[in-house]
Formats: sequence, structure tokens, C-alpha cells
Amino acid sequence: MAARRSSAPKLGDVLLVTGPEAFLADRAVRSAIAAVSKGGAEIEVTELGGAELDVGVFAELTGPSLFAAERVMVLRTLENLPAEMVPHLLEYAGAPSEDVLVVLVHSGGQKGKGVLDKLRKASVNEVVATAPKTWELPQFVLGEIRLLGGSIDERAATALVDAVGHDLRALAGACSQLVSDSDGQAVSTELISQYFGGRAEVTSFAVADAAIAGRTEPALEQLRWALDCGVAAVLVTSAMAGGLRGLAKYTSAPSGLREADLAREVGVPPWKLKTLKQQARGWTAGGLAAAIKAVAQADADVKGASGDAGYALERMVITVSRAHGRRQPA
Repeated sequence: MAARRSSAPKLGDVLLVTGPEAFLADRAVRSAIAAVSKGGAEIEVTELGGAELDVGVFAELTGPSLFAAERVMVLRTLENLPAEMVPHLLEYAGAPSEDVLVVLVHSGGQKGKGVLDKLRKASVNEVVATAPKTWELPQFVLGEIRLLGGSIDERAATALVDAVGHDLRALAGACSQLVSDSDGQAVSTELISQYFGGRAEVTSFAVADAAIAGRTEPALEQLRWALDCGVAAVLVTSAMAGGLRGLAKYTSAPSGLREADLAREVGVPPWKLKTLKQQARGWTAGGLAAAIKAVAQADADVKGASGDAGYALERMVITVSRAHGRRQPA
């Protein structure tokens, strides 16, 4: 999650919101609208898609208002903007109307990158909506809880991610519910278990933890429960890849590092080093290589290379759990 913005959005600005994470992009748009309407003034908000914009509509939404109304124009799917509209948009970005905030939303892909580059050269403000990495999700939860006026420690934040999964909307909703029901107390693992404990037992993380520990039967059992409860196959391969990636970084890290430096090197919170230390027992470089290869194959399979995602995941779990303790080839 990254953001570049010199100041809070205001009338007369052009704000560019880019990136593939829809939840964060939507939040940036809502925050911009809230920023210009915080004085309690009536703000006229118009949203439309890039393909819908033409010269007449653009002039109407950004030109002088008969009633001196303050307005916000949100242009979604900027990547679909007709080519003939690009010069008009760039001209406007150079001299925007004082009573209008224009918010341009782009998915962050290659389509429409040319107009993005030109807008950036025009020095418009930008918010980048990029989803956090798997290992950054607990930090997202920490920030979300604090934003809502609550408190939570890293262990409880990780427990919430384990219980709810990777979807940011779901995590944000869970944070809101927990802060609302915590009666001013810190959000604890007990409260999380009370609300989401049943789901925590069938997450992709539980499957990965069991397989990485070399516990084949429990891992397969967790996998079947997870799939029965609707956990997406790609989340299982993602959790497995993340677990093995962290383990590989931990086992290959330079010796003698202080705990904080080691955590930074591996890319995990310091308290998780104890878990990695336990998981590392029984793993060899050869075993890790075989496990990572199996996960890559399973990831390709569940994304279309195989017609049976369930079988591909079972094969991955068996291969990973059996790779635990595999001897290094002579």
C-alpha cells in the first residue's frame, strides 16, 4: 500500500488514483470527497466511466456553474478514456476549475499508461492503491484498528488475518465490528476467536502450516475442510508459497543477526521468528526446493493448467509435507 499526495485534496485539484486494489481505490475516492465537503457545504458528486466521457459532458461537469455549486467529478476506468479526450483532459489538468475536484481512477495496468505518464508530468497529486503483500496484512489490520480508535497487538492482528483471509474489504469490516464490540478494550485473540474462530480452523494458512510441519494427514484434512467451506484454491497456493518463501529466507539469512535485523531480512514481524525457527527443523535446501517447485506447479494448475483443482492441491500438500525432512542429495 503506497500513497503519494502532497496535501489533502481540495477544490481546484486533479487527483489521480491508480492501482489494482479496488477497496483502497474506493477508499481514496471517498476520502477525497469527504475532504472537500468537511465544511458541511453541499457538494455535487458525479461519477462516470472513462468510455462515457466526451467533450460536451466534460465541459458541463468542469465548466463554470450557473449556481456556483461546488462539485466533484469522479472518472472511473480512466484506461478506457477515448483517445480524442486525452488532449482535453491534459489541458484541463494544467488549469483546473477552482470550484471542482476531479478524481481520475485508473486500474494500474498497461492500458492507458500513456495518459498516466502525461498526467504525472503535469504534477497532479496521486494516490497509489496497491494491495499489501501477504506478510504485510497484519500491519494493515494494525493500521485499520488504530484508524478506528482501537488497539491490537501483532499476534492478534495475525490471528485475524488467519481467520478472515486476504480480502481487504472483509478484513476492514472485521476490524470495524471488533472495535465496535470491544468496549474500549484492546482487540484480543479471544475476541477474534469468539467472532471468527470457526473460520480460522479452515483457512489456507492452517493448510500451509500443517503441510510445512510435515503433518500430511492433518494437512489433507484441513484442505478438505477449507475447500468445503469455500476457500479459493488460489488462496491455498498463495498461503503455501508465502510460508515456504518465509522459511527459505529464514534458513538462508546470514548468521549472527540481531532479532530486529533478522526479522527485517526475512520480512516478518519479530515475534514470528520463533515460529519460523520451529518450522525450519527438519527442512533441507533440497527439500525446500522440491516443495517450492510443487507449489509453483499447483498454482499453475489451479489457474487453468489442470481441470481438477482439488486434486492439484492434494498433490501439492502431499509433496510439501513429504519434502519435510528430505535428505540433501549427495
